[in-house]
Amino acid sequence: MAIIVFGCTFLITGTIHAAVMRLAMEGRGRSFKAVSPGLLPPLGIIFGLFVAFTAAQVWNDNEPAQSAVNREAGSLRTVLVMSATFPGDIEARFRALDPGPH
Repeated sequence: MAIIVFGCTFLITGTIHAAVMRLAMEGRGRSFKAVSPGLLPPLGIIFGLFVAFTAAQVWNDNEPAQSAVNREAGSLRTVLVMSATFPGDIEARFRALDPGPH
């Protein structure tokens, strides 16, 4: 997933760079020079913080989701194990529902 995000960021950055260079060649170079280079580091820091906080939120959301999936799988396994105590017809229906290992 990280490779996809970095790849997309690389492509977007390259596209923006190409567009700015093309516009600078068409006589708009002076307006681009009006932007102070001193603005770039704070913008980079803000972008980095945005990415970090977004990644932290996704990471935190992933843990409860994984826990819920594990609980559900455990519950289904418990039902399958306990189905052995049911009469033959019901046990067979539970076993028929078991997808088994993939």
